[in-house]
Amino acid sequence: MAKKKKISFDITVYDSLNELKESDRKLLGLAVEARKNAYAPYSKFNVGAAVLLENGEVEIGSNQENASYPSGLCAERVAIFHAGAKFPGVPVKTIAITAASEDYEVTVPAAPCGNCRQAIFEYEFKQKSPIRLLLMGASGSIVECASLEDILPLGFNNTYLK
Repeated sequence: MAKKKKISFDITVYDSLNELKESDRKLLGLAVEARKNAYAPYSKFNVGAAVLLENGEVEIGSNQENASYPSGLCAERVAIFHAGAKFPGVPVKTIAITAASEDYEVTVPAAPCGNCRQAIFEYEFKQKSPIRLLLMGASGSIVECASLEDILPLGFNNTYLK
């Protein structure tokens, strides 16, 4: 009989920014600043991301919409692709993501969409080390995930492409 394997998740919820260490507050602050540069005239849902690399550099991104909806790009992918292009081979340590709406108060943490989860997972798989996520709305609680795998446990990677 095959032995069952359990999958567990390492997710922490904080009630406020004050519970985070200073470096995490700063990274989320950079994501908030990036969010202000979002181009979201259609959804009015502004997202900012800040990617902390192992070398200490931080790259930011904001969502960029397009009238041809599939042509836009999410903040997370803007930031991580820019980091990968500017610092190839430098591992990503943490990604801070925050969202706000022009139409309502976003009080729950904004999680990456499926496309962004897959893109971040590719980096995590490639670098063979976890990428920590800090997720925040415009206000309210903050969610910390120790790895992208905590929100995409059965991710698709190049081992399927043999």
